[in-house]
Amino acid sequence: MKIRGFSTASTGMFAIVKALCVIGILASTATACTGIRLVARNGSIIYARTLEFGEGMESNMLIVPRGREFVGETAVNTPGLRWTTKYGFVGPNALGLPSVCDGLNDKGLAVGNFLFPGTAGYQKIEKQNADRAITSIQVAVYLLGTCATVDEAVNALHGVRVGTVDMGSLNSLLDLHFAVNDAEGHSAVIEYVDGKMYVYDNPLGVITNSPTFDWHLTNLRNYIHLSPNNAAPVVMSGEKFTGFGQGTGMLGLPGDFTPPSRFVRAVAFTQTAPPTDTAQQCVWQAFHILNQFDLPLGAIRGNDNGKTIADYTNWTTAADMKHLRYYFNTYQNRRLKMIDLSKIDWNAKDFRIISMQEPETAQDVSDTAKQWTPKD
Repeated sequence: MKIRGFSTASTGMFAIVKALCVIGILASTATACTGIRLVARNGSIIYARTLEFGEGMESNMLIVPRGREFVGETAVNTPGLRWTTKYGFVGPNALGLPSVCDGLNDKGLAVGNFLFPGTAGYQKIEKQNADRAITSIQVAVYLLGTCATVDEAVNALHGVRVGTVDMGSLNSLLDLHFAVNDAEGHSAVIEYVDGKMYVYDNPLGVITNSPTFDWHLTNLRNYIHLSPNNAAPVVMSGEKFTGFGQGTGMLGLPGDFTPPSRFVRAVAFTQTAPPTDTAQQCVWQAFHILNQFDLPLGAIRGNDNGKTIADYTNWTTAADMKHLRYYFNTYQNRRLKMIDLSKIDWNAKDFRIISMQEPETAQDVSDTAKQWTPKD
């Protein structure tokens, strides 16, 4: 497959503008991504997330080798930061661009972009500091290619300026905040607000969208009554009242698709999930939890210049940061697939692509029937 807009060192700004214009036309309500983290008993750590958008993003798994040069984009007609990938990484791209929305590198660092509309405020880029600048949509590529741990990622971003280009009405599409997780168990959320970089430890491992991460943590105090255990019967005036059925402990759990409600649900489900023994079991558990955030086409609708836009879950991924395995399925194909990073030639010169566009198929099991006798 050809990667649109690729030059030897960077993605041309024209290609980025063209791609973002397509995104802006197709989707104006893409703010429903959810990220979680789970830890298995053997110490394996799984970071998983969904990506929602109003139209298909044409994503494929992009493999970026070591030794690849990138150049930061700026709005001052001056090349930005130049860097060469020290680590190889894999992750889903969008609209044929040599950039990823999420990814895992060969050192076990996972980074994800999450939309942060109406809240993000990046740093000012001027010609005198342009040589240290990258755009918000290059943050994941920069960190995955140069860092092995959360601490390294935070320190790396302290050394650069993160800005945006002027996209007019499409500026909100560059509004991102970032989930960063590593194989050592560290998790952080990185946000840019009013020109300042904020780094939050993320012991819960959950991220959604706006408002700021600390606001979401404060909002959790409204739900400390939630419990996986059913509520006990109550006796009032001699009458005993019991719940109608299972789930009374979670009564009041918000079920809508807004970022605050998804954040609360994600915390509730990850904190009450039974511990698993292995990384693979943890991966299966992560996908089951994220099924609760799988957005069916038509459930969320917005209006863009008279056109109805409906978000849906384009894809879901999970990164096993200890064993370096990256799992995914898509809206079109729910079959789970895996990329083993230990089998990738990271010294290859070129980008490579693994297709995410295969249609769903059903396995015909009609001829597998076996004789069976009921137990007495």
